[in-house]
Amino acid sequence: MAMKPIRKAVFPVAGLGTRFLPATKSIPKEMLTIVDRPLIQYVVEEAKAAGIEEFIFVTGRGKSAIEDHFDKAYELEQALETHNKQKVLADLKSWLPAAGSVVYTRQQEPLGLGHAVWCARRLVGDEPFAVLLPDEIVQHDVPCLKQLVEIYQQTGGNVIAVFSVPREETDRYGILDVAGDDSAALVEVRGLVEKPRPDQAPSTLSITGRYILMPEIFEHLGDHEKGAGGEIQLTDAMTKMIGRYPFHGYRFKGQRHDCGSALGFLRANIAFALQRDDLKDDLKDYIRTLSI
Repeated sequence: MAMKPIRKAVFPVAGLGTRFLPATKSIPKEMLTIVDRPLIQYVVEEAKAAGIEEFIFVTGRGKSAIEDHFDKAYELEQALETHNKQKVLADLKSWLPAAGSVVYTRQQEPLGLGHAVWCARRLVGDEPFAVLLPDEIVQHDVPCLKQLVEIYQQTGGNVIAVFSVPREETDRYGILDVAGDDSAALVEVRGLVEKPRPDQAPSTLSITGRYILMPEIFEHLGDHEKGAGGEIQLTDAMTKMIGRYPFHGYRFKGQRHDCGSALGFLRANIAFALQRDDLKDDLKDYIRTLSI
């Protein structure tokens, strides 16, 4: 039987962004920029490159700037046209999702990532889907989600992006228990452990913010069982899927940036700026002048 394609992606963007206060008092953290593009745009472009056709945003109060960003800006486009800035105008239009492909739903209470994904259940329907967390960006010629889709086409079932962490830091992450060699690029998942102590961690493979999930996960999320931190955890629901469907972790190719922390955000800005032909030389010259 042919596997259903991955057409829909869920973007949980209801968080308050308290680690970036006071900037996020009036600006959604997802609209903070890496060089000259907001975080959320990087992730949406990644989804588009992976073949995603429907973009589902799970929002909260104060997130209207995200909706505006993915809408047409008639006055701006007219001004660019008037001043003959055709390249800027073409670039502006190039990343906008097609009309009718973006939808929004509210997570009215901050009950955790699992609850945010559950809020999208009626929009996802009965088909496999992707989840992308905007706090994490991966630099690579082949977008991270596209890599996962290619693995899904081979394996079916649930596929999650994973990366290695130092053993002494396993208590900061969701860690995989895997069958076989945990150094392989593709591993079979037999368990998920939320933030285990280093001496109890079954591996050093951590879950990152890219998932392909079967729609049956909504059955488990709908139980609203609270886990770590008193929140409805996505990892708890995924654990209940193990053994019922194929479940794999894939070591994605590329450099992961944790933009949910100030240091990770700064590193991402430097890394992406160094990829820009119009910025890299001047930036390198500036870095050399610093007394470090």
